[in-house]
Amino acid sequence: MDDQAPKQLLHLVFGGELKDLREVEFKDLESLDIVGIFPDYASALSAWRSKAQQSVDNASMRYFIVHMHRLLSPGQA
Repeated sequence: MDDQAPKQLLHLVFGGELKDLREVEFKDLESLDIVGIFPDYASALSAWRSKAQQSVDNASMRYFIVHMHRLLSPGQA
């Protein structure tokens, strides 16, 4: 294992249309857009920005970044 390699901090980017803009409840779970899993926050943010820009004309469409590394190792945020 390479001790010089940066630590992987996995992030999930996904989005979908919300039922109500005041809550995070999706209209259709089967149509969620799973953008991907990224090895660091910077690359996840870049993907999030790209997808958010593509959906700017749909006010109910939202994209999110989930810090998966925090879920996998909660004590080591």
